[in-house]
Amino acid sequence: MKMTYNRIVTVLLLAFALCGIEAGAGNAGVKPGDVITARDAWKVVDLVSPGNWYLVRQGMVMKIVPTGNLEWPPPYRIATEKYSSQVSLSPKGAIKSYRAGLPFPVIDFNDPQAATKIMWNFEFRPLYTDDLDVRNFEMVSHRPGSKTAVEDFVIGHLGFYKNVGRVEVPPVPLNSDVYEIGTAYRGGIFPILDPPEIRGAGLIRQGSVLPGVEDAAWEYSPRTRRLRRLPATELADAFGVPTYGSSGPKGGGAAGVSTFASTIDPDSTFGFAAKANDYNYRLLGEKNMLASVEAQNIPAIPCANDGDRSVCPENWEMRHLYVIEATVKPRSMLGGQVDIPKRIFYIDSEGWFITAADLFNPRGELWKTIATFNAYRDRAAPGARVAIWPFKRMFQTAMVDEDLSSGFSTTAFTPRTDSKSECWYINNGVVDNAFFTTANMVQMAR
Repeated sequence: MKMTYNRIVTVLLLAFALCGIEAGAGNAGVKPGDVITARDAWKVVDLVSPGNWYLVRQGMVMKIVPTGNLEWPPPYRIATEKYSSQVSLSPKGAIKSYRAGLPFPVIDFNDPQAATKIMWNFEFRPLYTDDLDVRNFEMVSHRPGSKTAVEDFVIGHLGFYKNVGRVEVPPVPLNSDVYEIGTAYRGGIFPILDPPEIRGAGLIRQGSVLPGVEDAAWEYSPRTRRLRRLPATELADAFGVPTYGSSGPKGGGAAGVSTFASTIDPDSTFGFAAKANDYNYRLLGEKNMLASVEAQNIPAIPCANDGDRSVCPENWEMRHLYVIEATVKPRSMLGGQVDIPKRIFYIDSEGWFITAADLFNPRGELWKTIATFNAYRDRAAPGARVAIWPFKRMFQTAMVDEDLSSGFSTTAFTPRTDSKSECWYINNGVVDNAFFTTANMVQMAR
């Protein structure tokens, strides 16, 4: 009998609950050299998130490789040793006296604020501490049963400039903007290069360290030549015009009916990019699970086995992960309802990045899943001449975001699938606060 979506979700959650999320839990059913396909997806049902298991079941191939070690960049390690002892949390979970490095190197499971500390470690993870410019990346969307892309966004820049936690590019560890105007970072996604109908569009975001002050965001439309200030709740809406399946927050949609379709929302960039203080966190446990952290392929390869809806075949290895439940705090000051009130994150305990996330709609149903594909190298492109680092860095090669109710999926490729040039400029000082402004976004749209 063919399983319905709701029945599949029930089975996934039941299996995950039965296996338990316990310290050191794991499964000897897979070993390096194994190749996991849809036929033997049952072997990894308790080694990936319920949503990610659905991706394997529909065709995403996993190559199991030995577990490696992810070393922190030396400047980040030194900053952690220098500053972490002075960091603390307020009773409401706000971080205090943070300057740079990992805020909380030691996590005590008996600490009632353990989950919040893990999330602050994610916020200030060792991957991109100072500035980031990812150039010419793409987001490709597919519906089930068709290898023809429903949408293909090509975007000039994705990145940010941080004013807090800087360890490599002066000024370190703080930029004066954090004191003068309370800005933690500026970032953006702009300009859209393709499709031509919306060429020049973009999004700018500005994060604040001030209590009670929401992140500010603006979008630019080249058709109207107008900037629009976005409510914070809209940052959980999909990029472009989203298409929802029957379990989506707005319900009743049919995959692929919109002109500009995507499942990725700004708050899900790199697995999670919302304001940390807007959520309550609960530590569900820690567990040895599979994650893709040392990718073989750059650029990532669309998965032929599932109609290009994910990335495969790619390396997956056993990693020690923290499992965190994040729920949106009451947001009466903002008004409205967010589309994704609950998320469950799987966070690598060594690299502190999100390896997977399952997203739930306002009805409490598992709605979307995110899988991130990451690499650990000293350059993001084999022929790189500028973005060559003196040590290995962790960076993302792709992120899959799939609507499990409809099968509609969007993959962000960083770099894009046909790229032969450098893409990742991490802590290279090529962007600053002035780059991520509305004025620059409008100028680059012309």
